[in-house]
Amino acid sequence: MYAVTDPKTGEIAEIYPTASDAEVAAAVTAAHAATQWGRSSSVAERCALLRRLGDLHKEHRAELAASIVREMGKPLEEAEGEVDFCVDIYHYYADHAEAFLADETIEVTSGPGSAVIRRSPVGVLLGIMPWNFPAYQVARFAAPNLAIGNTIVLKHAPQCPATAALLEKLFAEAGFPSGAYVNVYATNEQIAGVIADPRVQGVSLTGSERAGAAVAEIAGRHLKKVVLELGGSDPFIVLSTDDLDSVVEAAVAARLDNTGQACNAAKRFVVVQDLYDEFVEKFTARLLAAQTGAPLSSAAAAENLGRQVAEAVAQGATLHGTGERRGAHFPAGVLTGLTTEHGAARQELFGPVAMVFPAADEEDAVRIANDTPYGLGSYLFTTDPAQAERVADRIEAGMVFVNGVGAEGAELPFGGVKRSGFGRELGRLGIEEFVNKKLIRVVK
Repeated sequence: MYAVTDPKTGEIAEIYPTASDAEVAAAVTAAHAATQWGRSSSVAERCALLRRLGDLHKEHRAELAASIVREMGKPLEEAEGEVDFCVDIYHYYADHAEAFLADETIEVTSGPGSAVIRRSPVGVLLGIMPWNFPAYQVARFAAPNLAIGNTIVLKHAPQCPATAALLEKLFAEAGFPSGAYVNVYATNEQIAGVIADPRVQGVSLTGSERAGAAVAEIAGRHLKKVVLELGGSDPFIVLSTDDLDSVVEAAVAARLDNTGQACNAAKRFVVVQDLYDEFVEKFTARLLAAQTGAPLSSAAAAENLGRQVAEAVAQGATLHGTGERRGAHFPAGVLTGLTTEHGAARQELFGPVAMVFPAADEEDAVRIANDTPYGLGSYLFTTDPAQAERVADRIEAGMVFVNGVGAEGAELPFGGVKRSGFGRELGRLGIEEFVNKKLIRVVK
């Protein structure tokens, strides 16, 4: 089940044994035992470990990036950037966790005495991580929760076992005690048992809508809190510009991030009618020229994208692009002639294919942007500040980026609404998800 498969060739390079039931149980037991460390250590002590972990990511940058490229085909420069973002995240929480977790005084108006909210760990957490950002996804889940003092059992995607092993090694080298962070090569059936285990207090999953629904169902049955970051079909709205070329460059970057395999990559481009034709012409030419030639994560992923594109064309869309799919390699393309009634308009295309929609005006653009089951991120380009504020307020998404792409940061909360999930990671909000906000009320 857990294997390193070269996306370029489809050849299996290395196999990791799936955990036995006893090994999975031992992982939970170790994490539960380490909760004593989480409750007895100081925030400052845990932050020092996070800082060391960030430093180790920097020291092992080349090794981590090479592992990511080998397992899921990411272009090397992007893999290196992913590791750099991990460094930022670990250092961010090392710098800010003490302030985030400090006692919060409440003004008492109901009687004499005082009251504070004290933030403390809840215990063992289960993380279920995807293949598309195998180091970054771990960082944004692990950093705030280890700062709190929670302990982690981590199930990585089956495509990334080598990166998973390397990350666990770095946590140990940073000085985290045994059990604070435990990697486990578990099956889905075994993970269902972990969620049900009374020692496990919460679950964070980044993955597909189907996986999120399955995990949420089990967690709900056992009264466990869940954070879900699921799919997205983020709109890229163009309402006005005095430099269309720069907007096109931003649009290409937003679509080709991780070869189009990012939940928050722009996927639906909504352009006002008077800019539509010129945008499509320039965007198509630039997108085809900028494609990296990197494969998707697997031949199966490319086959699925191919089916989605073929269905869109069968329903009347036009595909602008050249080349054919070869194994996991999928050529970039642009779909036009779409309306929100097309099936593809309500799906997530995970790869270097963009959908472009004409909009009559601002109102129509907002309608198209919101006509989706997803609500993760969004991008808005306009030269009118008042319009930017007005439209950003109306977009049904967890994040809106105005006149820019690639503007994520460790300090900025990440998450969505609707079928893109719920909960937030990163920033101050990311440390608030799995924490006991305990009221301590002193009457006299």
